[in-house]
Amino acid sequence: MAPAPAYSTPTDTLAGATAAPVGPGFGSAFGTFGELLQGALPHPQGEFLVTFPLARWATAVFHPEPGRREVRVSPAHKAKSRRVAEAVLAALDTADGGLLEVAGDLPEGKGLASSSADLVATVRAVGAAHGRAFTPAETEDFLRGIEPADGVMYDEIVAFHHREVRLGRRLGVLPPLTVVAHDEGGQVDTVAHNRGARAIGAADREEYARLLDRLTYAVARGDLAEVGAVATRSAEMNAHRRRRAGFAELHALCREVDGLGLVLAHSGTMLGVLLEADDPALAGKTEHIRAGCAALDGEVSVHRSLGADDSWSPQAPPAHPTELEI
Repeated sequence: MAPAPAYSTPTDTLAGATAAPVGPGFGSAFGTFGELLQGALPHPQGEFLVTFPLARWATAVFHPEPGRREVRVSPAHKAKSRRVAEAVLAALDTADGGLLEVAGDLPEGKGLASSSADLVATVRAVGAAHGRAFTPAETEDFLRGIEPADGVMYDEIVAFHHREVRLGRRLGVLPPLTVVAHDEGGQVDTVAHNRGARAIGAADREEYARLLDRLTYAVARGDLAEVGAVATRSAEMNAHRRRRAGFAELHALCREVDGLGLVLAHSGTMLGVLLEADDPALAGKTEHIRAGCAALDGEVSVHRSLGADDSWSPQAPPAHPTELEI
């Protein structure tokens, strides 16, 4: 059985920290391609996920407006980003509002952590506009109570308690990987999904604990085959609770190209085949998967995960394609 996670400690360093605006502030946060592993451990508050950081970002720019109390947000439907901006301003002990502009290339409702990335980018942008940089633990505090969140405030792979918005375990960084993904279409409301999720039984909780230990050691060793095996097993276990379009086809395609495994957006619409980014046969394998998905409804796209040499939290809007061309 895996040990209970060490939760991060809420911070109170902002008390009385009045901050004057220093100008427009920029913030960014990466998304994740679903989760390498998601389930529940055999102890209270045991629901967790393991992030799979993706080279796609949400961005935010906050323009302070001294003397104007309200926060305006563009686009207008980003109400959760407005709420977290207001929380940051309150912690900074300022009555001033401003204009928050949220953008990026993470589609909504697909399981790529677009909402969490919006919120983290917003925290960073509002902080930057007032000359403050927040720790991941402080960022957790701002998000907690707004919605379940992914651990995209940490620049590494982490096990994260999304319902509690608390760090569980730091795992480290892997080399960049390629994901050839099938999108079954539609959107999933993460909050509604978490609210209606079926309970996970004791036997499965024990297996998830073993899988988390396996994944922790695999990331530490850079064992990509074992990472793929754990991710595949997580996808298989999830498929017993929720039918996934194209699951059998993607599983077969993964075996045909000798892929590392499957990676799933457990509360989204995406399922992908994991491949090594430096595989000399990458182009051919990618095309084989594309062709194999042609008979399925939905779209196919190619993505890249973040590695040790990447800029995980760019300080300016990143210039990169929405989809990799291979």
